[in-house]
Amino acid sequence: MTADAPTPTAADYPVLWPVPTRWADNDHYGHVNNVTYYSYFDTAVNAFLIAESGVDIRDLPAIGVVAETSCSYRSELSFPDKLRVGLSVERLGTSSITYSLAIFRESGEVLQLAATGRFVHVYVDAQSRRPVSIPDEIRGAVARLVRP
Repeated sequence: MTADAPTPTAADYPVLWPVPTRWADNDHYGHVNNVTYYSYFDTAVNAFLIAESGVDIRDLPAIGVVAETSCSYRSELSFPDKLRVGLSVERLGTSSITYSLAIFRESGEVLQLAATGRFVHVYVDAQSRRPVSIPDEIRGAVARLVRP
């Protein structure tokens, strides 16, 4: 996100996937450790894919491997915060999907932005690990996340 870009809101994401914080997420400084934000992204994307596609994505002949991730931190999180991970798709290619993500803390009826991120899945054959087309089940699941 550039300095000129507007601050994303929950309305910018077609899906807001619930992810709870856990006691073990907090580090010695009393807040959620930075690497855990990536776990929230990964959990939300894959849980959404399983729920939306109706299949166990681990059983497909092609799997999505993470080729790139990034995270920009906006505010601290701490257990027992309740979170929503915003999901949208920046790019739906032949063999890759680029997700735009955000983590929001639930604060009553308000969702407060805690982080934004990017996550690129490249689909590969489960055995050979060579790039392949995105499985139809996955393409269908993410179709409603694609930004206009």
